[in-house]
Amino acid sequence: MPSRKFADGEVVRGRWPGSSLYYEVEVLSYDQKSHLYTVKYKDGTELELKENDIKPLTSFKQRKSGSTSSSPSRRRGGRGRSRGSWSRSRSRSPGRPPKGSRRSASASYQADFKGTMGQILEVKLTPLVLKPFGNSVTIYNGEREHRECNDILHKNSQERLILSQESSCTSSQYNLRLRREEVQAKETSSKEEKLVPKEPDLLKTFKVTPSPQRKDLEFGGVPGALLIMLGLPVFLFLLLLMCEQQDPSLLSFPPPLPAWADVWETRVCGVYLLWFLVQALFYLLPVGKVVEGTPLVDGRRLEYRLNGFYAFALTLAGVGAAVFWGVELSWVYSHFLQLALAATVFSVVLSVYLYARSLKVPRSELAPASSGNAVYDFFIGRELNPRIGTFDLKYFCELRPGLIGWVIVNLVMLLAEMEVQNRPTPSLAMILVNSFQLLYVVDALWNEEALLTTMDITHDGFGFMLAFGDLVWVPFTYSLQAFYLVRHPQDLSWPVAALSTALKLCGYVIFRCANSQKNAFRKNPTDPKLAHLKTIQTSTGKSLLVSGWWGLVRHPNYLGDLVMALAWSLPCGFGHLLPYFYVIYFTALLVHREARDEQHCRRKYGLAWEQYCRRVPYRLLPYVY
Repeated sequence: MPSRKFADGEVVRGRWPGSSLYYEVEVLSYDQKSHLYTVKYKDGTELELKENDIKPLTSFKQRKSGSTSSSPSRRRGGRGRSRGSWSRSRSRSPGRPPKGSRRSASASYQADFKGTMGQILEVKLTPLVLKPFGNSVTIYNGEREHRECNDILHKNSQERLILSQESSCTSSQYNLRLRREEVQAKETSSKEEKLVPKEPDLLKTFKVTPSPQRKDLEFGGVPGALLIMLGLPVFLFLLLLMCEQQDPSLLSFPPPLPAWADVWETRVCGVYLLWFLVQALFYLLPVGKVVEGTPLVDGRRLEYRLNGFYAFALTLAGVGAAVFWGVELSWVYSHFLQLALAATVFSVVLSVYLYARSLKVPRSELAPASSGNAVYDFFIGRELNPRIGTFDLKYFCELRPGLIGWVIVNLVMLLAEMEVQNRPTPSLAMILVNSFQLLYVVDALWNEEALLTTMDITHDGFGFMLAFGDLVWVPFTYSLQAFYLVRHPQDLSWPVAALSTALKLCGYVIFRCANSQKNAFRKNPTDPKLAHLKTIQTSTGKSLLVSGWWGLVRHPNYLGDLVMALAWSLPCGFGHLLPYFYVIYFTALLVHREARDEQHCRRKYGLAWEQYCRRVPYRLLPYVY
């Protein structure tokens, strides 16, 4: 095995792809398998270079050639310098263009496509390359480099700059990772037919995956992640204990702690495992269409079966059969704390399994949010798409056990209210809470495909954050209003009921229309039905909506979510703050998620995102920054 020549952190000179020019770079890491160095240029670009493309600083001290300039800015416009660095290779090119139409290597490196297109583009990593005509042999620094790029001369006299779409010209020298969102180019049927790429192709750029150890950690970093993992389960049980108090006011906080036997029972744990396995069985049923997710780093697209609504229908049928056969569903209410603890233990065990298996997966399958820190990665998740065969663990847990369980818990609370309060029918408040939240869950399951483009699926790994959130937090916290109404009934007036219903419908219209518009545009931006929408083109080849619902605020779907959250808390009255915990928590959650979206989009779209923010300055609420 060859020995390593350069150490991490060493400042050396690295050759820029497609040229003979060397710049100061910092060595970040070394791959023992591929024998490639990951280096970082001064402008932030990170590439993987071979050892013979890296030279120590001392080897350049006696050289005065402009080609070894340590700063790209020194390569600006000098005619003699540009000719000096390219004259050897261009003199051998049979397709040498006329003097008036030539562009130097420095111009290709610094190009921002200004004048080529009528919009701002962000090109960080991929320099424009003058594509040679015919078979040519170029020489850089005395090293012969063969390029077999057979091109047919265009009939027009005007020469055109095109981006090379053949990775074979550079893959032998450099390892550039494609941008995740970029769709793989279609293979050409004949090498002799080369067309100038259309405008969307010029927008595509390369994205190099940054070193995980150098990322800015979210959620307060390692201390914040540790605090959340320890604090959320405790806080959940305090909320549930408060709901069981006769007076659930802040003055009675904290509530008295129950005995261990009241919060743990092995049989209850078995019931929860049975529930999880039944939902897994429904997930494996060969019903529903199969769709592809977003492209991964390696260009693959995973397949997902959309049968969540069928699983929901089968679950309701099973619950109805259980009621018909005389099964006491109020058992769930009397063992609610025990079920919550069983779900918490299961989520922790699942998180340990997910982290352990992620240690064996290749780097390309890690989540962009992973950091390299064990505590933080256990929280945020290391592996992006953990699967057992075709069974996708993260996708399954996002909508099935927790979201469907939320509806079943609400139904149990409705029956428990009738039993505890000796009512022949459920209260109007309980009916409204069940109806509002049922609509929310049905909408999510019916539009299951929209989940595939969310940050949870495309960015975050599957760790404690999503495991606890999906399996514990959603079913046992989102049902807090129904759980509260069992022991604290409300005589709801019709005006309040009408106001709550109007708010719910208003929020749902905003939420559904905004999401439908976004999903339709992501599926087919050229749909004639969307021709009236205004967009801003980005350097990734994608567009940003700046009209319709997405021209009012940057996150109209979040606005609809907040309105709906308020609507299903109003039926609980104004006697205590506890039923409004969901509104307070959900507001903080969406504000934090909005900030994460902003940061992610700013890194992804660059200058185009800044232009979008000027066009749509309002984030969650119109006229409110």
